[in-house]
Amino acid sequence: MRKILILAGLLAGVVMLSGTPARAWVGCVCAKIGAPGVCMKGPMECAGTSGACLLPCDYQEPKKKAKMHKKKSKPA
Repeated sequence: MRKILILAGLLAGVVMLSGTPARAWVGCVCAKIGAPGVCMKGPMECAGTSGACLLPCDYQEPKKKAKMHKKKSKPA
């Protein structure tokens, strides 16, 4: 019996410590009166916009846009 418990503990540890980390952060659906619900990073950000956190959602940060580079002009 003890061997089974030790083996189960080792397998659970391997499962928990191996693998890739989750990419999506758990956020919440922030609702305001007269506005549609929006997935926000967390309850503090929702409270900062005077909303109420209702349901959990998969928050994904917006991707950063590439900066536009100016074309260098040649001196005349």
